[in-house]
Amino acid sequence: MEQKKNPQANVGRNSGLYFAVGLALMLFITNYAINYKTYDKSAIDIGLLNMDDEFDEEIPITEQLQTPPPPPPPPAAPEVIEVVEDEEEVEETVIESTETNQEEEIVEVEEVEVEEVEEDLEVPFAVIENVPVFPGCESGNNDAKKACMNEKLQKFIQKKFNTDLAGDLGLSGIQKISVFFKIDKTGEIVDVKARAPHPRLEQEAKRVVNLLPKMKPGKQRGRAVRVPYYLPIKFQVQN
Repeated sequence: MEQKKNPQANVGRNSGLYFAVGLALMLFITNYAINYKTYDKSAIDIGLLNMDDEFDEEIPITEQLQTPPPPPPPPAAPEVIEVVEDEEEVEETVIESTETNQEEEIVEVEEVEVEEVEEDLEVPFAVIENVPVFPGCESGNNDAKKACMNEKLQKFIQKKFNTDLAGDLGLSGIQKISVFFKIDKTGEIVDVKARAPHPRLEQEAKRVVNLLPKMKPGKQRGRAVRVPYYLPIKFQVQN
């Protein structure tokens, strides 16, 4: 049986393609129409520039500087200059030359004696070669003299020190006083210092130590020297 129509003349053959193209075109037009923006036009008056107007420029008022008056002229020099004669005679000092020549004799210079100044040495009581000697402790070696001096000092302090002073000051218990002094090169007691619980006790300790008799000074290598000494004082306050 023969076909009546040509297959290539079928209109519905590409209908799907045409539909897709048409759909895409409609979507594009719809999207453009939705996003399209319009603006209201308004008249803007920028005005007119009038170049004929004149501007009056204000000139600031400036302060006028006044120049100072010229300085007065210097005083005129005196017409007559009086010369005053110096009546006092001034003796001129003549400086003699100190240069010498080969023919001049040189005077011998006498020898100048230089006096040696003795140093005030200080040697501790524990290491001195010859200890200071308390009156009555002349016999024996160094150790015996040290022991005798300590014993004599303790008896002297017990006899002279006013122990009732601590009770009068309201102190109680055992009182300890530290006394420091030096025996100089002549045997005298110097530089007395004390440390006690009360200033009155310190004064009393200094007073008693200054009553110590003059001693024979200590010696180091045959020379008299200063010797520091520490003397502790300890007593009980009787209530």
